[in-house]
Amino acid sequence: MSTLDAVKLVAAREIRVKLRDKAFLYGTLIFLLIVIASIVLPALINGGPTKVAVADPASVSVLQQHGMEVRTVPDTATAEQLVRDGEVDAAVLPGPVVIGLDEEPDQVVRALSVEPQVKLLEPSEVEEVARVLVPLAFAMLFFFTSFSFGMQIAQSVVEEKQTRIVEILVSSVPIRALLAGKVAALTLLAFAQVALLAVVAVVGMSVTEAAPGLLNAVVPAIGWFVPFFVLGFVMLASLWAGVGALASRQEELASTTMPAQMLVLIPFFLAVSVPKDGVAMTVLSYVPFSSPLAMPIRLFHGDVALWEPVVALLILAVTAVALLAVGARIYSGSLLRTQVKTSFLAALRKA
Repeated sequence: MSTLDAVKLVAAREIRVKLRDKAFLYGTLIFLLIVIASIVLPALINGGPTKVAVADPASVSVLQQHGMEVRTVPDTATAEQLVRDGEVDAAVLPGPVVIGLDEEPDQVVRALSVEPQVKLLEPSEVEEVARVLVPLAFAMLFFFTSFSFGMQIAQSVVEEKQTRIVEILVSSVPIRALLAGKVAALTLLAFAQVALLAVVAVVGMSVTEAAPGLLNAVVPAIGWFVPFFVLGFVMLASLWAGVGALASRQEELASTTMPAQMLVLIPFFLAVSVPKDGVAMTVLSYVPFSSPLAMPIRLFHGDVALWEPVVALLILAVTAVALLAVGARIYSGSLLRTQVKTSFLAALRKA
């Protein structure tokens, strides 16, 4: 059996096992439901344009310009009755006077208020809420996917060590082929999961008629997020396998996987906490461990030159290759030490 055939065999086995894993299937389903809910619920809560009964002809054009559904009525009594019957959300009487049923109709009041003219030099097509939630979604998706799949890689490795199955496996396939098969399988599954969520999100925004500005900003960011995600995941996957192989039983995973956990946790908290248009975020978008989070966020905000994601992607690719070699060396040096926990330096020397 060639090394490539061995990698394919291991990868196919890992994929079959994961596709039968109820936790993986339920987790994917929960992610899908969260994405669908985040798109559908705002549209349902919005409930269409505000309905207003108007007895003041001078207010009709103003309300229509603000996208409200105007119903002209002949007198005050009719307008008040429509509000009481729940057929309209508010009424506008001559004066103008705005009336509501049990709470102040803020949207109507703002539409009729006299505001100073505002001129934006760089207007944004994306609402402020979306400018906060979409970057957070990118960061959380990479964080949860890389963390959960990484822990699954480490748990799979230590389970094979603890049951001594690994001794049978390495007698049939090379150690590096075993590692490559695991990393390839989990990377493919993680990519498939993220791609499915991205497709559902884009289709959902199109079906629910989300703001065109939001869709135009999200699609390019998703397009760059995918290669950053794949390279970032590959970069961390071999490290997860390596630190998992340092443990001899499941109880030791908390300590051996701590370095990999920090490489996921620290960039996540930095990316969601620093100003999105500041120098810190720019620096984070080039650091390999944080660029899969920071660069898509900057791309979504639209303040990135074309060469910047290309350079960051090249830096990430070089780092991924280097860490693949480090992870493979740790994995090779500790995989067959099934009796005791292996230190990082001992694994490097053993390899």
